[in-house]
Amino acid sequence: MADEKQHIGNLSESPASRSDDEDHEITWTEDEEKALVRRLDMLIMPLLILGFFALQLDRGNIGNALTDNFFQDVGITQFQFNTGQQLLSAGIVLLEIPSNVILYRIGPAVWIGAQIVAWGLVATFQAFQKGLGPYLTTRLLLGICEAGFIPAGLFTMTRWYKRDETSKRFSCYFVGNMSAAASSGLVAYGILHMRGIAGLAGWQWLFLIEGLFTVLVGGLFVALFPRSASNPVSLLGVRYFSERESQILQQRVLRDDPTKIQARQNVSWAEVKATFTNWRLIPHMLISILALSPAQTMASYAPSLAVSFGYDRLKANAMISIGAWILIITNVSWGIIADKTRLRGLMVFLGLLFLWGLTLGNRLLVESTNGKLRFGVLTTAIAFQAVFHAVNGSWLALNARTAGERSITMALFIMGANISGIIWSQIFQADDAPLYKRGWTVITVLVSASVLMSVIAVVQYWLLNRLQRRVGKDRYHY
Repeated sequence: MADEKQHIGNLSESPASRSDDEDHEITWTEDEEKALVRRLDMLIMPLLILGFFALQLDRGNIGNALTDNFFQDVGITQFQFNTGQQLLSAGIVLLEIPSNVILYRIGPAVWIGAQIVAWGLVATFQAFQKGLGPYLTTRLLLGICEAGFIPAGLFTMTRWYKRDETSKRFSCYFVGNMSAAASSGLVAYGILHMRGIAGLAGWQWLFLIEGLFTVLVGGLFVALFPRSASNPVSLLGVRYFSERESQILQQRVLRDDPTKIQARQNVSWAEVKATFTNWRLIPHMLISILALSPAQTMASYAPSLAVSFGYDRLKANAMISIGAWILIITNVSWGIIADKTRLRGLMVFLGLLFLWGLTLGNRLLVESTNGKLRFGVLTTAIAFQAVFHAVNGSWLALNARTAGERSITMALFIMGANISGIIWSQIFQADDAPLYKRGWTVITVLVSASVLMSVIAVVQYWLLNRLQRRVGKDRYHY
């Protein structure tokens, strides 16, 4: 295993990254650093998590809308619904890398905040869609506006935190996604009862209320998020750290990992080429594509599946949140353990192995008439559906060699996750309902393949490290 105290380069190689020649000489106590990190956690993490919360609400609330006659009111079929979900994922995939290139240049305060406001407006006005054309258009626009938010948040965290701090922060970041998934059913249960008020359907109120909430979150992000560690000032002019504290925040990260030096405002073509030709990324990408497809299928169709188990359609939205709340605990635990043990590959493998066992259980129970048992297995599967994902992302970030390469790598990582969205939206088909025998078989095969990819990822780094030791070069994290 790679020694995380080892430096990959020398700070003196990039003098442009320092504000003055004395920056690298600054000293501080361990208590002083811990106090700064606690303040940092209270400043940037809540805003990033809140943004992710809003994103998942707007991306996933359509699953709750399905239980409120969405197909009939809008006038689309299940196949057309799946096509719209594919367009959402396609819009995200197409602009993921350009979005992170822009982020690299202008910073998170402006770019991420603007994204949140943009997709919030789309999410709000989709309440008035009617017909196939408007439905497909709003899903595509929502994907385009959301493109880049997740990798932007991941990359931003790598600029503020050290290597052995990232897995748990990545996992906490995904708590925004998971808490939205957990609470969306409960929120939907209440809002969908508003059907008929002002002549609107319950699903229309769902889109309106949650979309406007997102616009508010975007405004808060633009106003409050600090520009950078070197300039910890919000767009409103609020300075969060003194000059000395700012230097400590910068230097503690760069001394831990000099690859995070950002000497330019632009990602170089050499860094783009190095990322796209990095064959080591392949198993990581395949893990995201193969394993998140089943996870997203379960999350989106969970309310409908619960209805098929014999539960009331509105009550099903609330009940399905049980697994999502448990997922928050399992996800954060996975990140903490990964940072403590520094065995990211093992934690990814274990997370996928648990998911495999639970998806197999769902497949074996498709013909069971025991609705409570089926609900219990589905809920447990949801509780472990994505514990591997954040750790896989931090594993990738740790093995990037420059700041620019890390930015593009995070974009590719989330592109893989959204390519999985193109797949999951076609796994459950109308002619396979309500048991979805074929769908659950496909899910089990996909997760099985992802387990194999996690083994390949660990083995590749283990073999590479054996070669690297012979020539005295830097070693990879696994």
